[in-house]
Amino acid sequence: MRAQAYLALCAASLGAAAPLAAQDVEPVVPPIEQALAEGALLPDALLRSSARTFPSILAAFEKEAAARSDQLAAEGAFDLMLDAKAYSRVTGFYSTIYVDTKATQPLEQMGAEVFASYRLSNGSFPIYENYFNTNEFGEIKIGGVLPLLRNSTVDSRRFARRDARLAASQAQLDVLLVKLKVQAEALGAYWRWVAAGREVGVYEELLEIAQARAVGLNREFQEGAAPRIAVVENEQNVLRRKTLLAEAKRKFATASNSLGFYLRGNGGQMIFPDRRHIPGTEDLERLPPVERLVDTQLSQAVANRPELADLALSIERAQAKIGLRQNDLRPRLDARAEISRDFGPIGAGGASFDATDTVVGVTFSVPLQRRSAQGRLDRAEAELRALELDRQRVSDELTVELENIVTNLEAAMELSSLAEAELAQARQMVTAERRRLSLGAGDFFLVNVREETAASAQISQIRAELNGRLSAANYDTAVMNLDALGLE
Repeated sequence: MRAQAYLALCAASLGAAAPLAAQDVEPVVPPIEQALAEGALLPDALLRSSARTFPSILAAFEKEAAARSDQLAAEGAFDLMLDAKAYSRVTGFYSTIYVDTKATQPLEQMGAEVFASYRLSNGSFPIYENYFNTNEFGEIKIGGVLPLLRNSTVDSRRFARRDARLAASQAQLDVLLVKLKVQAEALGAYWRWVAAGREVGVYEELLEIAQARAVGLNREFQEGAAPRIAVVENEQNVLRRKTLLAEAKRKFATASNSLGFYLRGNGGQMIFPDRRHIPGTEDLERLPPVERLVDTQLSQAVANRPELADLALSIERAQAKIGLRQNDLRPRLDARAEISRDFGPIGAGGASFDATDTVVGVTFSVPLQRRSAQGRLDRAEAELRALELDRQRVSDELTVELENIVTNLEAAMELSSLAEAELAQARQMVTAERRRLSLGAGDFFLVNVREETAASAQISQIRAELNGRLSAANYDTAVMNLDALGLE
């Protein structure tokens, strides 16, 4: 029952992010190209783009549509069936025309089947075909078959319809699982891209300071106010900082490519952002904070995971298969009843056909050795036991994973606060050392050290914030915060 209730929640979330091809209205959100042209790339624009255009998500929707088609095909086992045949003897001693039509309707209740037929004959039949005679207006027959043992509670048609319905529900869950995975990965790529871009900015600023200082030192050296070693040392700093900047740019280019894998236009083409699209400080401050209200009821969060709902449906399918295999072990005992009546003047068959015939009977069959059915039943039961063990394993894995995510999130928030405090102190040290140098009491080497220490502290703060963002994205995915993942 939990799986069915959970599917209702999934349906609401999936409908909000269905592909454009499945919707009858135009999207109200601008394409990602327009969002990029307007300025910075923000997480909500990225999540809208990936949810609507990422190939894995669209493929999952198509697989769900295929599963729904299988469900429709399984319903076809209960379609009304019409059979008809006709023949005529065109040469020979007997002159015969015969028409027979029959409509059969399978019923879900108790595996029953009802039918109605109409026969009409004209001419003479040989004595061994006397059954085909009817009165001049033909014969109408109605009847039904009712299984009493095998196929009474379940049969292949009812099993196939139920199994297809459960498979379609699993396909719906698969869509949600794919969307959760893609959105979490897209957020991770986004925050790595933002962090890489901000690191480039830090190293650019560090290099600009060294290059500006080189101009002043060269002038002082020409004037005899600074030694040659100071110029060489600063040139060494410039080269080292150029190396750091080059590595940061390489890292940013890689992050841009990774983000472009999830950032796609309405046509599905990848879009690779550049540094113009990195959000500024004000943009980032307007985003929801990294801090999350951590739910202490982790067991409930685990119970709500779609992986367990999917396994619950698999177990239900396995239980249904066991019922079908147990049905195969039963003897077959079917009751049959039919009533027929000829109409019109008496035909060539004579007066014996001019009556209402009611026929009832039973058929019975049973295999004396049932090894095939028993083997299929044993296999189905083993598959059910394996699924139940898988459910316990997955539940434990999800519990451990969520506890680790919560631990990482809490640690990331603490480390981010410590990194901000460290950065503030490092900047104070840079300011103080520069003041001492301007007053002639400082040391040029110490200024460089303080600047690079402050830059390292800023990089640490950026990476600590990145870890916090990644931990928050993992937490939102684990507890299915659909709004934070752009799925509502």
